[in-house]
Amino acid sequence: MKWGSLYSASYVNKLYDAVKRNTEGEVRFVCLTDNPCGVKDGVETLPCPEIGLLEPFCNQGWRKLNLFSPSEELFGLNGSWLYLDLDVVVTGDLNRFFEYEKESSFVVMQNWTQRGKGIGNTSVYRFAVGENEHLLKNLIQSSGSILNNYRNSQTYISRNVNKLEFWPDHWCVLFKTHCIPKWPMRFVMKPSLPPDASVVAFPGVPNPCDAVKGHWPCKWYKKIYKYIKPASWISRYWY
Repeated sequence: MKWGSLYSASYVNKLYDAVKRNTEGEVRFVCLTDNPCGVKDGVETLPCPEIGLLEPFCNQGWRKLNLFSPSEELFGLNGSWLYLDLDVVVTGDLNRFFEYEKESSFVVMQNWTQRGKGIGNTSVYRFAVGENEHLLKNLIQSSGSILNNYRNSQTYISRNVNKLEFWPDHWCVLFKTHCIPKWPMRFVMKPSLPPDASVVAFPGVPNPCDAVKGHWPCKWYKKIYKYIKPASWISRYWY
């Protein structure tokens, strides 16, 4: 999903190419977007549904809850789909994400910043269209209480999905948690890619375009610990 101006079409194109490189067989790649300009021809672009929430929530991660619409309201899409945030870097095999727990209607990446608390990181998840429709329905009907009770959409999803299941830990990693050396070693060691990782997620900052150059955007007084050397390996997978 791509709306607004935070990410350019190049993010869509790089993700599309990476998915094709790491998936066997035919690939149907769909981008829900409010601006398809610049997106490659191989990408199927559809309008990005708006969500009936007030600002600023209607343009935050809550908008992704539209994927829990019934098929007829989601352009007729059906079956199981692998969702990937635009700012992830695909570094390995994606076929196993379609084979793992094939009967499950929702499988998600572990939220490594809250490990052990039963919360998923919705940068990477597989969902079955038409399942868990209550997530969107209840959000619209009870938006006031839900937005007050849940700090973000992925916590809401994790607490209310019919059955929460996680990918094997080593398949999906966080750049800031798994790749950056601990302080103060990050001043002398470069970020590294954990073995057997298929997807590296970059929630917040730095984004891949920053990390590959060794740039961590932050206020000047945070630079004493928000420091990284160039993660040059990103350019091997994100192009």
